[in-house]
Amino acid sequence: MWSASIFTLYPEMFPGPLGHSMAGTALEKGLWALEAKNIREHGLGRHRAVDDTPAGGGPGMVLRADVLAASLDAGLTPDDPRPRLLMSPRGTPLTQKMVRAFAGGPGLVIVCGRFEGVDERVIEGRGLTEVSVGDYILSGGEIAALTLLDSCVRLLPGVMGKDESGAEESFEGGLLEYPHYTRPREWEGRTIPETLLSGDHARIARWRREQAEKLTRERRPDLARKADEA
Repeated sequence: MWSASIFTLYPEMFPGPLGHSMAGTALEKGLWALEAKNIREHGLGRHRAVDDTPAGGGPGMVLRADVLAASLDAGLTPDDPRPRLLMSPRGTPLTQKMVRAFAGGPGLVIVCGRFEGVDERVIEGRGLTEVSVGDYILSGGEIAALTLLDSCVRLLPGVMGKDESGAEESFEGGLLEYPHYTRPREWEGRTIPETLLSGDHARIARWRREQAEKLTRERRPDLARKADEA
C-alpha cells in the first residue's frame, strides 16, 4: 500500500482536505495510508522546546537538528525505502514528472518545516531532499505537503474513476490542458465550438491539440519552448 508519514508540529492539520472527495474515499478504502507524527513529542524540557535562535544572529527561530532527528529516528525504521522530503521554498520545484515518480513508488516521508527553517545538519544527516511547490513563502510546510500528497494520491490505481482521466491534463504532455465545455449548448450568448459537436474524433483531437499549444504559448512560454525543443 502507498503510504505517507508526515512529521509536523501540527498533526491535527492532517488529513484535512485529503479526508474528502476522491482522496478521502480512497483513504477509507485502504488504497493509501497516512500517519501524522508530532515532532513536539521529542521536544526538550518541560515545555517541549523544538526551536532555538539562529547561529550567527538574525530574526526568527530555527527547528533544532537534535529534536527533528529524534522524531525521525523514532518514527521510521532504518530500512524504510520511501523518499524523505522536506517541504522548503529553496527546494527543487515540484513537477508532474516528479509526482508520477513519487506516486509509482512505495510512498513518501514528508517533513514540514516551520519558523525560519530547519537546521542544515539534520537535512544532511537524515538525507532529506528539499522540494518546493512554488516561488512563494508559506507559514509552514503543511499546506505544501497537502498539495504534494493530493497530486500523488489522485494518480494511485483505483483513485480516479478512469485511469485515462489524468492522461490529458496540464503538464502531462508538456502542454497546458485544452478548454472544456458541457451543456447547455449556448450560455449567455457563448456557444460550444462546433468542432466539439461534430462527432469527428480525429478533428476533435486536432482541435484540442491546437488549443493546448495556443494556451501554452500564451500563458507558459517556458513550457512551449521545452515542447518545441523536444
